[in-house]
Amino acid sequence: MRPRTLDDFLGQSHLVGVGAPLRRLLEAGRVPGSILYGPPGVGKTTLVRLMAQATGRSLLEINAVTSKVSDLRQLVDEALALKERNGGRAALAFVDEIYHFNRSQQNALLPSVERGDLILVGTTTENPWFEINKTLLSRLVVYELQPLGEAELTALLRRALSDVESGMGALSVEADEEALLALARSAGGDARQALTRLEVAVSSLAASMGRRLTVEALGASLPGAYRRYDRASDDHYGVISAFIKSLRGSDPDAALHWLGRMVASGEDLRFIARRLLIFAAEDVGLADPRALLIATASAEAADRVGYPEARIILAEAALYLALAPKSNSAYRAVNAAVADAESGPLQEVPEPLRPHGTGYLYPHDDERHWVPQAYMKEIRRYYFPGRLGEEPRLAAPLKGYWRRFREEE
Repeated sequence: MRPRTLDDFLGQSHLVGVGAPLRRLLEAGRVPGSILYGPPGVGKTTLVRLMAQATGRSLLEINAVTSKVSDLRQLVDEALALKERNGGRAALAFVDEIYHFNRSQQNALLPSVERGDLILVGTTTENPWFEINKTLLSRLVVYELQPLGEAELTALLRRALSDVESGMGALSVEADEEALLALARSAGGDARQALTRLEVAVSSLAASMGRRLTVEALGASLPGAYRRYDRASDDHYGVISAFIKSLRGSDPDAALHWLGRMVASGEDLRFIARRLLIFAAEDVGLADPRALLIATASAEAADRVGYPEARIILAEAALYLALAPKSNSAYRAVNAAVADAESGPLQEVPEPLRPHGTGYLYPHDDERHWVPQAYMKEIRRYYFPGRLGEEPRLAAPLKGYWRRFREEE
């Protein structure tokens, strides 16, 4: 069911839709050296082949998972021979899953890319800014492909269901729109997964002499929704980022959605608990000092209980943090202090504050338990109290102690 032309290609309208930047280049006969970055099943390999077809260029393919340096040298030699044979017109060299190449293998492509002996197009499911050598990446354009939407997947499924030559049209099975939509929603934006699920469902239905695919028939032949999640992949970082940002935005339902995604995918509960601890200090902070205590208690309790019950403990902590007032004053203050220390110059410790210094005033000797005393030789301001929750009450005494907290910020 791979599309044969750019017009048949579904999704990625920001790249290959009418008037989109990559489409304009291809229609002008130009293929940029590039990296196609995106999750599985969004059309990376198909798009590379269409790039070669649309521009009339020869296509050479290797897979980085199974290729060795000798294969790379052969690819480069073939590309050079094709360039000479085609009057200086470079071939498109497609390296699938290019991030599997180590540094030396990636560097072996550099001279050919620089001389224009070939046009390198690589695909990757992992972040190219981390996985591809900077020297090679600086010579390429990164195009990011997105998971397919429900409408695009539904159109793909409808096309596959009616295509006699390449799809399942010969089985003469019709499908309810609700069933196609349910399939699309269960595929996690992955076209390959959507087609696989359709094939299983339709084949199962046809084997029992059924002719109409319904939501009920889907439930009888397919497992739950496909979860595109790998603890070592970009989805891992994307989901935890969405989780933290939902907590920061005080949206308990969104936070639970992303938490549920991690729990259902078997994410390490210590990883989740660790992020809750960081969030409690960084984003709730002194607006609710109890948040860190609750996050700490939940981390210990979840670790002691384990899955599946640990999900309840993590949910309770996440809900508390989502509902809590927010302040990042401690986070900003320590960052400012560290930046100050790193940039220098460093202040000397005042004589009264040294272990055996003279002139130190003991605050508890004063009835206020505070005395006017310099704790830095040069006064610097790092802490700016937040205005929500408990923090205004906690910080209020500072205005009575230090002039810098009475002045307008």
